Amino acid sequence: MEILLLQDVTNVGKKDDLLVVGDGFALNYLLPRRLAIVATPVVRRRFGEAIKARAEQREKERQAQLGAATALAGKAVRFVRKVTKTGKLYGAISEENIVQALKEQYAIDIAPALIIVQEPIKSTGTVTVRADIAGQKVPITVVVEAEKAETKAKTKKM
Repeated sequence: MEILLLQDVTNVGKKDDLLVVGDGFALNYLLPRRLAIVATPVVRRRFGEAIKARAEQREKERQAQLGAATALAGKAVRFVRKVTKTGKLYGAISEENIVQALKEQYAIDIAPALIIVQEPIKSTGTVTVRADIAGQKVPITVVVEAEKAETKAKTKKM
């Protein structure tokens, strides 16, 4: 069923998006909650300008994502963390940590949902994760190093 969203719906789309969704989803969730209306020819004419503006906005977002994808190419993110005696991290490095590091180290801002980590990063070493941006799979190298014992001793003295 083709619908026009009247509000932003998480994991579905944004306001004024023209989408094709399953009949059950539209009839049982979107339409009763007044989150969408059926995209009839009358609705298309009435909301024509809003639909066109949203399509242009979606294209601008896609171009921005492609710019972020090219900026990410070949980047390596470095973390220095506390480790146990066996070399394991006290806390795993998550997608949010990687996004924060990209923002701090390279001034690149992307959503954590775009970062794909195969297994949780729980030890020192080099791991390659993937960012799925605008249909492109961009590899990002994550380098995890142990915090030096000298640094700990200096901070205790101060």
